[in-house]
Amino acid sequence: MKPIKNFVLAGLVAAGLAPAAHAQVQSFSTPPQGSVWNTMASVISGEARGSAGMRLVVQPYGGNAQMMQAVNDALAEFSLNDVNDVITAVTGTGEYPTAMPNLRIVARVNPFPVGLYVKESSGMTAVADLKGRSVPSGWDAFPIARSHVTAILAAGALTWDDVKQVPVPELIRGSDDMASGRVDSAFFAVGGPKVAEVDASVGGVRFLTVDANDATMAKIREVRPAFYFAEVTPAPVRVGVKEPMMFVTWDNVLVAGSHVSDDDVRKLLGVLFDQREAIGEAYPPLLALNLETAFKEYPGVEYHPGAVAFFEERGVSLTPHQ
Repeated sequence: MKPIKNFVLAGLVAAGLAPAAHAQVQSFSTPPQGSVWNTMASVISGEARGSAGMRLVVQPYGGNAQMMQAVNDALAEFSLNDVNDVITAVTGTGEYPTAMPNLRIVARVNPFPVGLYVKESSGMTAVADLKGRSVPSGWDAFPIARSHVTAILAAGALTWDDVKQVPVPELIRGSDDMASGRVDSAFFAVGGPKVAEVDASVGGVRFLTVDANDATMAKIREVRPAFYFAEVTPAPVRVGVKEPMMFVTWDNVLVAGSHVSDDDVRKLLGVLFDQREAIGEAYPPLLALNLETAFKEYPGVEYHPGAVAFFEERGVSLTPHQ
């Protein structure tokens, strides 16, 4: 097994050498170290260096806006993000006052189910049970969560007016505040290590169920166009998932700037899919990488031409599908 920390450390060492060989080095913009995207990028970059000789390093930024700006402005070559956030960045909507037209999709990486979770002792089992209870809000240091929590509430037939809003800055603090009792619920991705930590500290947590039907689908699509529902089944790493449950889900996508060459995009895609087993061994969620489902059309964004060429070479259908 290739431990995640080895990839992270290797990325940091390589990043330290970057000024000496700036012309050859490409970078992966991510949120701060410890985030899911930073971990994924560290694993992918480590494999790209080892198996394809790419001089690819991870460069953390303060948040989504900064990392998308870096790719748009050719300060970084690649990134990972929620496709909904990429759409809003390209179109200059939501948290993005200025359009970023140089962002290109490279591949759908994996589905990413998210939810609100609570202490098991609360007795709550559904998002609808949060009516009149407190929900984390604000998210000044992690604004992408605003749309996610809005969609989850909508999937429980609630709005922000139906709950008590308690400001939290970001994900980790939000979960800590739920554990301490400052807020009744917390927002996180399924399988997040923080959820397991809180579970152990409070005697058990559970994710709240949503109403996955056409009416709530329409409501979550009003928040962001590429949200969808996906079923998640219990597993040891999916702490808080007590039975097969539907979750509001987005797709993690690999992003590149329009300045990145077709060859470099094709080379990185080759690493992703030819070295899938090694990548998945280092970070199991990346075992969801699937060449046959790696191309998916999304509204308002374009694929990088190097990615299109790669998929055509590999015989992947480019027929639009959702």
